[in-house]
Amino acid sequence: MKSNNPVLGRLMERSNQHASFQRAPAQQPYGNAPYGSTPEYGQTAPAGFAPERTGRMTVDDVVMRTLGLLAVVGIVGGLSWALVPEDLGVSRLFLFGALGIVLVLGLIISLKGITNPPLIIAYAAVEGVLVGVISRIYEDLYAGIVLQAATATFAVFFGMAALYKFRVIRATPTFVKWVTGMTIGVVALMAVNLLLSVFNVNGGTGLGLRDGGPIAIIFSLICIGVASMNFIVDFKMIEDGVNAGVEQRYAWLASFGILVGLIWLYLEILRLLSYLRR
Repeated sequence: MKSNNPVLGRLMERSNQHASFQRAPAQQPYGNAPYGSTPEYGQTAPAGFAPERTGRMTVDDVVMRTLGLLAVVGIVGGLSWALVPEDLGVSRLFLFGALGIVLVLGLIISLKGITNPPLIIAYAAVEGVLVGVISRIYEDLYAGIVLQAATATFAVFFGMAALYKFRVIRATPTFVKWVTGMTIGVVALMAVNLLLSVFNVNGGTGLGLRDGGPIAIIFSLICIGVASMNFIVDFKMIEDGVNAGVEQRYAWLASFGILVGLIWLYLEILRLLSYLRR
């Protein structure tokens, strides 16, 4: 199965290299390996065997790194909120500068499957600048909207995690194909709408996907739904990666993918709430 998320798709490429691993029957002896060594694929450790750290990714590794990246986003976002001048021109400078860096770093990390912690932490820091500036702009216009958006974002995330855990929604191949197609379609529509807006088509509103009207509200709801469904695919890819024994360093890549999804979801919810508050 291939994820529509290129980050976790890279993780699964690594997983596939271990796909031939099969656990041996419980009665199979461990062989002549000395006590304390790590079992080879296809071997089962004897009772009482205490293996050394294997260096393979676990769910806890992904959770801890995701929390760390979120902390970086939160701290840098708070500092950006407080320290970036409120002048609209300066705010836009920081906003578009951070957006450009985020796009470049995001593409590099995703396409190259980079697991370098400092680079991924740097990405989270720049995302913090972006989120902090955008959040302050929205909060100045609609008091209390940031707390509402953040609460809704984590509610959706944990809700999707529960739906996946209890297998209410399953990441079947058909499901993955539909989510992939919808994600590509949504991104394509956003790109076309932005391009038309730059050329002042329809009074600068382009296709009307971001003007706050009924079409914009429907489009934001669709984006929120697609972003939410992506978490199901991401959880599946992480689970498969853990089961396949991918290297521990790939937990950084998986955490990066979750972070990207959370920020996309937050910004879409923030935008939708602003439409409703108008």
